[in-house]
Amino acid sequence: MLQKRVIVCLDVRDGKTVKSVKFVDTKELGDPVEMAAEYYRQGVDELVFYDITASAEQRGILIDVVRRVAQRIFIPFCVGGGIKTAEDIRQVILAGAEKVSLNSQAVRNPQLISIGARLYGSQSMVLAIDALADASFPSGYRVVIDGGRTPTGLDVLAWAQQGHALGAGELVLNSIDADGTKTGYDLKLTSMLSQALPIPVVASGGAGTPEHLRAVLQEGKADAALVASMVHYGTYTVPMIKEFLLKKGVPVRVPEPLDG
Repeated sequence: MLQKRVIVCLDVRDGKTVKSVKFVDTKELGDPVEMAAEYYRQGVDELVFYDITASAEQRGILIDVVRRVAQRIFIPFCVGGGIKTAEDIRQVILAGAEKVSLNSQAVRNPQLISIGARLYGSQSMVLAIDALADASFPSGYRVVIDGGRTPTGLDVLAWAQQGHALGAGELVLNSIDADGTKTGYDLKLTSMLSQALPIPVVASGGAGTPEHLRAVLQEGKADAALVASMVHYGTYTVPMIKEFLLKKGVPVRVPEPLDG
């Protein structure tokens, strides 16, 4: 049985890790480099770094912070936010990221997915989708970009399938309605896309307890679960989450403890 992954997300603004609820009420939490090193020490499977205001502010990603994080961790590292060109993708890969996440810019320029996949392989290209429940769309969900600021006319399922066809090797699916609420992932949304796509689906938005991860990995059929608030505020640690998942029959990697 394939192991499920636990991924920690660092949302970064002005060089600091932050957390919001439904993309508003943002609080500053600390240094992303030190936080990344701590989660690596705890045994997280992957780390995701989002420069959450790069697209809205029409600027490039904080490449120096990316480089400093990459120097401290030795696990898959995905970076997103403000990546607009093939050169931006190259810079992020050179800075130490294994994966590049495209969200708003992929909607504006879908061929950017294909360009990245051709240059670095589909396994390096991640399509991130912020989904908002909307009954007027066939799937029941609308794609929203620019950190939740700009609604689009795209249906979430149709856009995810198009992204896969363009070359994305993984999908990060974030529920705006659940984001930061700690009330659980959107199981309906996650299950729908996990079953419709042949690529790994990472569930995002709403994690508050280890049981939420169990539900989305088993019932929601996600390949991985992304967490933020529940570890950033010290409510749980990565080992606590993994121990719970193992007891519930969810196969996860148990790493050797690191010193320091």
